[in-house]
Amino acid sequence: MKKTFTYPYVVPDEPGRWSALALAAAMHAALFLFLWIGIRWQNETPVAIEAEVWSPDIREAAPRPQPEPVVVPKPVVEPPVVKEIPKPQVVEPPVPKPDIALEQEKKRKEQQKQRELQAEQERKDKLKAEEKQQAEQEAQDKKKLEAVKKAEADAKKKQAADAAADQKRRDEDMKRMLGQAAGTGAATSTGTAAQSQGPRGDPSYAQKVGAKIKSNINFNVPEGLSGNPAVEYEVSLLPDGSVGGMRKTKSSGVPGFDDAVARAIEKSEPYPRDKSGKVPPSFIGIHRPKDQQS
Repeated sequence: MKKTFTYPYVVPDEPGRWSALALAAAMHAALFLFLWIGIRWQNETPVAIEAEVWSPDIREAAPRPQPEPVVVPKPVVEPPVVKEIPKPQVVEPPVPKPDIALEQEKKRKEQQKQRELQAEQERKDKLKAEEKQQAEQEAQDKKKLEAVKKAEADAKKKQAADAAADQKRRDEDMKRMLGQAAGTGAATSTGTAAQSQGPRGDPSYAQKVGAKIKSNINFNVPEGLSGNPAVEYEVSLLPDGSVGGMRKTKSSGVPGFDDAVARAIEKSEPYPRDKSGKVPPSFIGIHRPKDQQS
């Protein structure tokens, strides 16, 4: 027989399906009913029956029980507790044996001697270290003293050398000023010969002119100035003592001091006459920075 299939495919119902469901529901209902009845039967309270029994014979009632007397207990007085004071135990020192005592005494003396020797050695070492430190300090102090003395001696030598050099320069400057104080006059425009003005070598005039210029120099000498360099000016004068011209022939190396001397030369006019009664035609002024402090 040829089977034919239709689409879509549908699963056919199983036979006896509804009867199986009905049977299962009946079984569950019976089980529930059985459990409910069992629980209810166990929770019901049993009924108690009470009955009174009467006797026909007349009997006297039993006497009521008498209350028992109250017995007050007597206080119990405990005897005082006496504490026993323990007696001090006297521990007698063990009596050392003669040999052991001698050995211990010998050992104690040796230890004491070692401690004394060690203390003596430490004292000697300390004293030696102090002497060494003192010797080193004295050596250092001696070196410092020698250095100070040497520095003082060098300073004195340098001061003496500077003083000698300054004196030598002053002498040279004075000789030059004395040689130029009465120098010859300059030639005129008409070609006439110059004439000597005043006596040559007038020291009082040179000192007078130098002191006048020095009093007008206003200059602060800088600290640390090395040496005492000189500035040199050649100054030409007019017959009335005024400055006719000025030329710097040598610089001191300190521009401020050179300018201060130039201003002092101009400020010092008119210049005085010499012994001959005339103003010299020229002079050379030499000045040094540190000479202004004296």
